[in-house]
Amino acid sequence: MSSKIGLKDAVSIGIGGMVGGGIFAVLGLAVTLAKGATPLAFLLAGLLALITAYSYAKLSIAYPDSGGTVRFVNEGFGKSIFAGGINNLLWVSYIIMLGLYASAFGSYAPNLLTMISEEVDFHIFASAVVILATVINYYSVEVVGKIESVAVFVKLIILIAFIGVSIYGLTQQNHLAQLNPGSWEAPLTIISGGMVIFVAYEGFELIANSVPDIENPKINVPRAYYISVGFVVVLYVIIAFATVGSLTFEKIQEAEEYVLASAARPVLGQVGFTIMTIAALISTFSAINASLYGGSRVSYEIAEDDELPHQLTYKLWNQPVGLIITTIATLVLVNTLELESISTAGSIGFLIVFAVVNYSGYKLSREIKASRWLPMTGFILCLTALAALIQQEFSDNKTGVLVAAGIIAICFLMEWVYKKVAKK
Repeated sequence: MSSKIGLKDAVSIGIGGMVGGGIFAVLGLAVTLAKGATPLAFLLAGLLALITAYSYAKLSIAYPDSGGTVRFVNEGFGKSIFAGGINNLLWVSYIIMLGLYASAFGSYAPNLLTMISEEVDFHIFASAVVILATVINYYSVEVVGKIESVAVFVKLIILIAFIGVSIYGLTQQNHLAQLNPGSWEAPLTIISGGMVIFVAYEGFELIANSVPDIENPKINVPRAYYISVGFVVVLYVIIAFATVGSLTFEKIQEAEEYVLASAARPVLGQVGFTIMTIAALISTFSAINASLYGGSRVSYEIAEDDELPHQLTYKLWNQPVGLIITTIATLVLVNTLELESISTAGSIGFLIVFAVVNYSGYKLSREIKASRWLPMTGFILCLTALAALIQQEFSDNKTGVLVAAGIIAICFLMEWVYKKVAKK
């Protein structure tokens, strides 16, 4: 049997990476920020992801490597302190995403067990799911893959069914007037809202790690990126449209952390609420499972490229030692920060990483046979979006911005110290 990955499987990797816990975690936050312009906010974030996917596609074909983003950054900037700091930020951004998914799991899970205090439930469930996923990763990588394969299918079916049911519900009783421009926030706030939820798109970069195994890569790799990102953009915009049209802004804000479940209630009642809650739990659990695997491999690749101590290439219970470090850091994060702060920090991290990858695409445009203006456009847009996000969030969510700034500083400081020590 061939071990090569076909186009369908490559597209599944991209869609699975994006349609994880992100949409369940940040949809309510997006509506709170952008109000009636939420579909537009998702579209703006999706267009930025699509432009960045061009740089990823060209770099993936030129430098097929399981290191993916780590390799692209090193090709563009050499194995320097800057490149090492960015790659460290990538690893930490995985940890932030894990915190986001665990927060979403902890927010949805109490809806199935309402007898206990919600505050206690959140921390118990959020921590327990991270620990369970870690145990599974140590038990068998094959099980991780099987869980992700089943979860991708289940969550897509449920989300598409949700869209169909919600659109039907709009013909009965709707709040479509909320989508009118009169209910939109200011342009800067809409852009900021789109960038806070940018984390819902970041998973397409997982395709880069599988490129060495994709058959006919020159044709299938670009198609995998564009099909998966394009599909998810359309999916998210329709979900945002259906949600804003189904519930009042007040109800969305009240159920901000589990809004998709609440949006299913007007048409399907408690059954719909329960089904969407189960879908959220499946999605966030599979995303935690896959991100723990991916995060531990990123730390391994960085250490192998001599940008972090070689001790991170060591194995603990037959898995990279980065797995247990990633787990501990995630548990600390999810039990100390609120959802918006986690989402803001994650979006800032990935906007910086994607800006650097776009600039690598620009610098290496001749070598990778790419347009110069598209990667440069992606670079400029990432920086512009980053500036808009920081400006808006600094006044509304200073903690998230300060956490992100601290994380970035630590990533570069770690690299500077390591390079200095390694030279001795």
